[in-house]
Amino acid sequence: MTDKTEKKSEKVTKLVDQVAELTVLELSDLVSALQEKLGVSAIPVVAPATAPTGSGEAKAEETSGGNQTVTITNAGANKIAVIKALREINQNLTLMDAKKMTETVPAEILKDAKAEDVKSAADKLKAAGASVELK
Repeated sequence: MTDKTEKKSEKVTKLVDQVAELTVLELSDLVSALQEKLGVSAIPVVAPATAPTGSGEAKAEETSGGNQTVTITNAGANKIAVIKALREINQNLTLMDAKKMTETVPAEILKDAKAEDVKSAADKLKAAGASVELK
């Protein structure tokens, strides 16, 4: 059993060393390539937070008046947290796209989105330190 563990850990150690030498952009490309190759995605992790029950959804639409747009007006002091929040809201954003959004404000984050998605996105961005405007 220890022989297998040593072989695995030796292989894993080499892999970790190789990954540690990659740049952030190369890591982003690696994650994308692994997601495509393995047919997985980070989307299911976020889905439960944006899927309220039927009564909550109807109530949110009544109070908001339908679809809304989320616009970031100021990225704040902690841009890294805002970039992470942007990529959590829209998993299709690359690291560079999210960074550009924080630098070129105002920027539309969600356009014509459901009220519960708008509220969730606004809360995440505000928690990260960004200023948000809802239209």
